[in-house]
Amino acid sequence: MADNDGSDLLAAAGELLDDAVAVRRDIHAHPETGLDLPRTQELILDRLDSAGITGTRGERTTSVTAVIEGDLPGPTTLLRADMDALEMPEDTGLEFASNVDGKMHACGHDAHVAMLLGAATLLQQRRKDLAGRVVLMFQPGEEGHGGAKVMIDEGILEAHGKVDRAFAIHITSVVPTGFVTCRPGTILASSDEFRILVTGGGGHASMPHDAVDPVPVACEIVTALQAMVTRRVPAFDPAVVTVTTIQAGTAFNVIPESVECKGTIRAVSDRTRDLVVDAVQQVASNIAAAHGCVASVEWQDGNYPVTVNDPDQAARTLDVARRVVGTDRAVVMPSPGMGAEDWSYILQSVPGSMAILGAGPPGVVRPAPNHSNRMVIDEPAMATGIALYSGMVLV
Repeated sequence: MADNDGSDLLAAAGELLDDAVAVRRDIHAHPETGLDLPRTQELILDRLDSAGITGTRGERTTSVTAVIEGDLPGPTTLLRADMDALEMPEDTGLEFASNVDGKMHACGHDAHVAMLLGAATLLQQRRKDLAGRVVLMFQPGEEGHGGAKVMIDEGILEAHGKVDRAFAIHITSVVPTGFVTCRPGTILASSDEFRILVTGGGGHASMPHDAVDPVPVACEIVTALQAMVTRRVPAFDPAVVTVTTIQAGTAFNVIPESVECKGTIRAVSDRTRDLVVDAVQQVASNIAAAHGCVASVEWQDGNYPVTVNDPDQAARTLDVARRVVGTDRAVVMPSPGMGAEDWSYILQSVPGSMAILGAGPPGVVRPAPNHSNRMVIDEPAMATGIALYSGMVLV
């Protein structure tokens, strides 16, 4: 937009906030998970149609894409919102809490969809000032299902001409509401999911000498993995290894034959990622062998690369944020977060960025974080998200 410095966008977004809140609450109350989100898809298509925008259904998943053509020549900008919820209970007590047992929007994707729909409306209204083309990407399956990669394989980056730049927002409840943070380079970690199966020999609980008990061996492996991280991983190129489940046994007086451990590895560089992946295999195998057991390590689906912002696009994001929300609310993120994102696949192919949008509930000292069963957001922060999505095209 030739003469727009972005200062009016927040006010324009505020006029769309009530509708965005309604959309967000509708999606929040009806969460869908994975790659199959038919209700959410229909809602998005209906809202786009109401704004005069034609949405297209994905072929391999319930994604939605749409294009807004500006009246002026310019670049093609991809804007993305992920759509899926998590497999977990909700205990927020909200009047619009999930009505689906064991599913909850605990990562803000409901807000992402609502904000991008709001931005789509705003951009459609300002097509005469819009330079270039906007590709809207509504993506299911971010939570471990690689929905972004599915959409890439379907041609999202080529179907509407070459995508010149890409932008996404992730909302969080642990940053003050209305603040925007971004950084050049790595912004989020890689994620690798592992399964370790420790196999020994079962027996009677009273006679461990006649068995090969895998339980203490598995416990030793879990502890050793934590020591491995502190001794082998550089402090300024960090990794996090977390064992999240340990399953074994069927009765109080039976030594089981095997123990299963599952967990994740997070790293902020490919070098450390490779180092830790190899080290998990070494630690598990060698400790098990020392005790007469065998440990096998399997890597599960849902592994994501490091999310790396293009330096120029990250700088542009911060500049747009300063124009939209003010210099005091646009902050350079001091270090990467250890969460992971399949937006990483898009940024491997297109110069782009992700920004973190604060939506911490005012007056709450320690708000429940993303992925908590009690996570809530300050909904007025969505006006900032609508304005920022729009600003990345118009400013």
